[in-house]
Amino acid sequence: MKEKLGFLVCVMFLVFESCLGRFVVEKNSLRVTSPDSIKDVYECAIGNFGIPQYGGTMVGIVMYPKANQKSCKSFADVDISFKTKAGGMPVFVLIDRGDCYFTLKAWNAQKAGAAAILVADDRNEPLITMDTPEEEDAKADYLQNITIPSALISQSLGDSIKNQLSKGEMVNINLDWREALPHPDERVEYEFWTNSNDECGPKCESQREFVKNFKGAAQILEQKGYTQFTPHYITWYCPKAFILSKQCKSQCINHGRYCAPDPEQDFSKGYDGKDVVLQNLRQACFHKVANGSGKPWLWWDYVTDFGIRCPMKEKKYNKECADQVIKSLGIDVKQIDKCVGDPEADADNPVLKVEQEAQIGKDSRGDVTILPTLVINNRQYRGKLDKGAVLKAICSGFEETTEPAICLTDDIQTNECLESNGGCWQDKAANITACRDTFRGKVCECPVVEGVKFVGDGYSHCEASGALRCGLNNGGCWKGTKDGRTFSACIDDHTKGCKCPPGFRGDGVNNCEDVDECKERLACQCSDCKCKNTWGGYQCSCKSNLLYMQEHDTCIGGNYVKAQFSWGLVWVIILGLAVAGVGAYAVYKYRIRRYMDSEIRAIMAQYMPLDNQGEVPNHVSHGNV
Repeated sequence: MKEKLGFLVCVMFLVFESCLGRFVVEKNSLRVTSPDSIKDVYECAIGNFGIPQYGGTMVGIVMYPKANQKSCKSFADVDISFKTKAGGMPVFVLIDRGDCYFTLKAWNAQKAGAAAILVADDRNEPLITMDTPEEEDAKADYLQNITIPSALISQSLGDSIKNQLSKGEMVNINLDWREALPHPDERVEYEFWTNSNDECGPKCESQREFVKNFKGAAQILEQKGYTQFTPHYITWYCPKAFILSKQCKSQCINHGRYCAPDPEQDFSKGYDGKDVVLQNLRQACFHKVANGSGKPWLWWDYVTDFGIRCPMKEKKYNKECADQVIKSLGIDVKQIDKCVGDPEADADNPVLKVEQEAQIGKDSRGDVTILPTLVINNRQYRGKLDKGAVLKAICSGFEETTEPAICLTDDIQTNECLESNGGCWQDKAANITACRDTFRGKVCECPVVEGVKFVGDGYSHCEASGALRCGLNNGGCWKGTKDGRTFSACIDDHTKGCKCPPGFRGDGVNNCEDVDECKERLACQCSDCKCKNTWGGYQCSCKSNLLYMQEHDTCIGGNYVKAQFSWGLVWVIILGLAVAGVGAYAVYKYRIRRYMDSEIRAIMAQYMPLDNQGEVPNHVSHGNV
C-alpha cells in the first residue's frame, strides 16, 4: 500500500515531529437483501482501482469459489467461471485477503467473468483502502484494464456470508454508491493532486493519459460554470539539520522548505527533485494567473502541451520550454515569473506554503497521501483514473435534477424514463411527461412547458395551471369541433380546472355531451314556439306568421307588430315636428331680442351718455360776453 509514498508523506509533514497523518478510508453501502438471517446494511471500503459506480447501484448474487479462494492465480486453471448466464443475476465473487496484491485478485476475478469483487478481511480491524502495488511491482498491462468495482468487507461479514452459502442459501447483495460522494448543490468543486514529473513509471503515464483525455470534458464543465477546479501539488520540507546535505540541496528549493523526490531515484544523473518542485510551482502559478484572467480552464491545455513538448527524456524539462508553452496560450510569462519568485531565497513561497497547508485533511477529506488523488466535494475519489469513471464521480456530486447535459448521455448513465415512462404521469397526445431523467435515476415531477406549470403528484396526476394554460393542449380539458363550431371546457380566466361550456354536460376533462334543450324543455316553452336542437345550442321559431321574441320567450302576431310599427312611426313624426317648432321659436326669440337691444341703444345714445362712452368735454369762453 505505497509504503514508500507513505514514508515520503510522513516526512513531508511531520517525520521529524510526529507521523500522525489522518488518512480517511472512503466507503459505500453494502445491503444484504437475503437471506433474512443476515439481512442488513453494512459498510465496505472502496478500492483504489477498478471503476466504482459513483451515483449508482449494482445488484448481484455472491459466489465463494471452492478453489483459488484468494484469487492469486487464474480461475481458468481451476476451471471456475463467474460469467452471468442469460436471464441470470451478475456474480459478486467473495475472495479472501492475503498472499497477493488486491489488484491481482480483482484482475483474475474479472477475467473469470465476475461483475464485482468482495475481499473479506483476514483480521478483525477497521476497514482499510485497497490500493495499487508499489511502483516497482506495478504491471501496467493489467492494472489499467481493471474495470470491475471492488470492496473490502469486514472479517465478520465475510464469515457470515460464507456460513450462509455453506447452508445452500442464496446471498443477494446491493452495492450502493449513490451517497459515496456528497451532492449538496448545482456546482461541483474538485481538486486534482498531481505532479509534473513524467519519469515515475506507469502511474505517471496513466496520469498524463488521463489529463489528455479528460481535458475536453473538464473545460466544458468549467467554462459553463458547472464546476470549480483547482490543481494541487505535494511537497515536503527538509529538516534544518539536513539543509546543507547533498540530498536536500538537490531535492529542495527555498533552503529546504519545499522538496520532491528525485525523478530517477538516482542523485548522480538526470533531473533533480528541485527541478520537479519548480515545474510544479510553475503549473500552480499558471492556474493562478489564468484564473485571475477569467480562464482557469487553460491549465488543462498548459499541462497537456508541456507534457508533449517538454519531456524529461528529451532534456526539455526546463523553464525555456515552459515559457514557450505559456506564450502560445496567451498568458504573460512575467506574471508567472513573479508568482514563482526566487527559489534560492531563504523565505517562504506564498503559493507552495498554501499547498503544504492544503495537504493536511480537513473535515471529511483526510490527508492527501496518494499521488495522483482526486478530491470531489471535499471527499477523496477512489478508483481508476479514467475519463469515464471520473466524469461519473463528478456527475454524482451534483444536486439531483441540476446535472449538466454531459452527465445524462447514454455512455454515462441509463435513461430510466425510456421504459414505461419511469412509472410517471404522461400525456401521450401532447407528448408531455412528468418523468425527469437524472444521473442517479429518475424523478416524477410535474413539468413546466412553454411557461405553463403543471401541478400534481407527478405519478398519477399533473394538471396545467395559470393564465396561459389553455394555450397548451387546451389545459388538459375537453375540446370539440362540429359543423364549423368549436367549444372548449378550458376557461382562460381560471387558473385551473375544466368546466363544460353552456349547452354541454360532462366532467370537462374526458367528455362534454351536447344537451338537448328541446327534449328537456329548457327553451322555447311557449305554446306557439317551435324548438330545434343544435350542437352546443338551440334555435327557436314560431308557427304560422307569428314572430318569436327571445327576451320574453313568446310568439306574437304579425299584424299587431305592423300596427305597433305604424303608430310608432306617427309618434316619431309628431315628436320630430314638436322638437323642430321649439327650436325655431328659440332661434326667433334670440334674434328679435338682439335686434331690439341694438335699436334701443342707438336711440338712447343720442340723448344721454351711456356707461360705455367717455364724457364729452364742455368748451366755455369766459373772456367774451
